[in-house]
Amino acid sequence: MTNFAIAPSILAADFARLGEEVDNILASGADIVHFDVMDNHYVPNLTIGPLVCEALRNHGVTAPIDVHLMVKPVDRIIPDFAKAGASYITFHPEASEHVDRTLGLIREQGCKSGLVFNPSTSLSHLDYVLDKVDMILLMSVNPGFGGQSFIPATLDKLRQVRKIIDDSGLDIRLEVDGGVKVDNIGEIAAAGADTFVSGSGLFAFGNDNDPNQYDTIVGQMRDALK
Repeated sequence: MTNFAIAPSILAADFARLGEEVDNILASGADIVHFDVMDNHYVPNLTIGPLVCEALRNHGVTAPIDVHLMVKPVDRIIPDFAKAGASYITFHPEASEHVDRTLGLIREQGCKSGLVFNPSTSLSHLDYVLDKVDMILLMSVNPGFGGQSFIPATLDKLRQVRKIIDDSGLDIRLEVDGGVKVDNIGEIAAAGADTFVSGSGLFAFGNDNDPNQYDTIVGQMRDALK
């Protein structure tokens, strides 16, 4: 597998200069803009909504935008993010009363759909909806806050999901979010992931506002994926 995608999480970016931050990280070779949407209900934090997604599109961002909904309920906000320019919309099965319906709603809105699994969430939610899923996101930390350490048990779960995807023959991306850094991204890829969300592992590197540093850190991640 060589179709790797690096997805910087803007949760760790400087929000006072968000457009510039996203421009710089994409220019450095990142592929997908990752949104961590939290509602202070499903998770104990409050972050961003559709207006930020729309603002980045209006700013000129053309890269795919991957919206990870850590909200409950989810259905009400899906059309808003689709209208704002989301490419992928993923959600937690625990946050939907009808997972199949929510996946269908995302696709009906013109976006690619995905399910997110917390560290202790069973993969059995995939059993009857795999044909409606474009992305599977495994949380390698407990959702709610950036800067956490990677949970090693995620590697075994990744191997399980990689087998499920390969056996299905379906075109489904396998994404990991939480504690992804240069020193572990290779091991994570070897376990089966192809899409890597990194917040503080990317943006914290450039805290002195030197965009050239993003070239370095993204380049190091690419080298680790070879």
